[in-house]
Amino acid sequence: MQIEYINAFDVVIGVLWRFWPVWAALILVMGASFTYKKRLGLYGQLFDSGVGIAGVFICLFWLFTAIFASTISPFDPLAQVSVMKDTLPGAIEPASKLVYYFGGDKLARDVFSRMVYGSQIVLIIAPAATGFALMVGITLGLPAGYYGGKIDTLLSFLANLVLAFPVILLFYLLVTPGIMDTPIPYAMAGLFFLFPIIFFCVLFWTRYKNRPDRLYILLGITLVVGGWIYTGLVFDKDPFKIVHIDPNQLNIFVAVVFASSPGVFRIVRGLTMDIKTRDYVAAAQTRGESPWYIMLWEILPNARGPLIVDACLRIGYTTILLGTLGYFGLGLAPESPDWGTAIKDASRLLRSFIHPALPPTIALMSFVLGLNLLADSLREQSMKD
Repeated sequence: MQIEYINAFDVVIGVLWRFWPVWAALILVMGASFTYKKRLGLYGQLFDSGVGIAGVFICLFWLFTAIFASTISPFDPLAQVSVMKDTLPGAIEPASKLVYYFGGDKLARDVFSRMVYGSQIVLIIAPAATGFALMVGITLGLPAGYYGGKIDTLLSFLANLVLAFPVILLFYLLVTPGIMDTPIPYAMAGLFFLFPIIFFCVLFWTRYKNRPDRLYILLGITLVVGGWIYTGLVFDKDPFKIVHIDPNQLNIFVAVVFASSPGVFRIVRGLTMDIKTRDYVAAAQTRGESPWYIMLWEILPNARGPLIVDACLRIGYTTILLGTLGYFGLGLAPESPDWGTAIKDASRLLRSFIHPALPPTIALMSFVLGLNLLADSLREQSMKD
């Protein structure tokens, strides 16, 4: 069957039009951010520099792309149309008359749709895993830096033990099929996913222990919501079938948390050792505040700048790592539209067809670039503070 094509100009216009929900959301959010930036604290201050604006714009672009993926994509990312195998950009699918804007891959799937849906996988795993790593690192780093002594020695030894392994080798060991078939990933998930529940329970207890009317409500919400999410993620027993994660994604998720937590721990520990010598900490000790109150409500807020910067950079590193694992065919399912797997599939025929490799490569590069620009702007702002 003869495949028809549209010209390059129509391809560009068509791609821009497919992203119309993203442009609409960006106009609303960026417009509101510029208008009210003086009231938005640290986020508003990002709009005082070109680097910050560029970082926010790129990150929001991919965030809204992930949210509106089903509207943007003209095809199912797993759908195969045999006549569209290895077609060039701008090919018109004969049955539906829809366009393969970036062409077809070796399995006759739409490259454009796979790139768009790949953003969902990246923006679910990377930020969420980084958030859990922050919870683990903060919960362990604060007491290690504040108390010192045997607690610090033990936790620092465990952190250094994990950091002693080469990162890529550690991930390779954690996501191999042999490990995935054992209870190890679920046991590690059960441990790591407890930390956010513990963190928020201690946070609310230290703040509102003298106000039981508010304390019991907050603790109840934390335990109910935390238990619901915990049950869905670790045991896949969510009664509402809302919280769910595939075993392959859970394995990668746990590997990211395990490998990232020691780095966060060392940063939090170092910041705590420095901040605990400040006058306002001594004043809190004089008032008779408990150690955990001082750690969570005096030290942690004053360490937020470096931690926010580290979180942005760590999401970028995790995104690259996910791409690397996908390229080596580890973790996610082979048909997954994540960017690393797409690059791997396209690289095998790179000498004959280069177009399937470019969209996921550029998408991965641009998202990490946006995170780095955002981190640079946040670093400058934290230095001013």
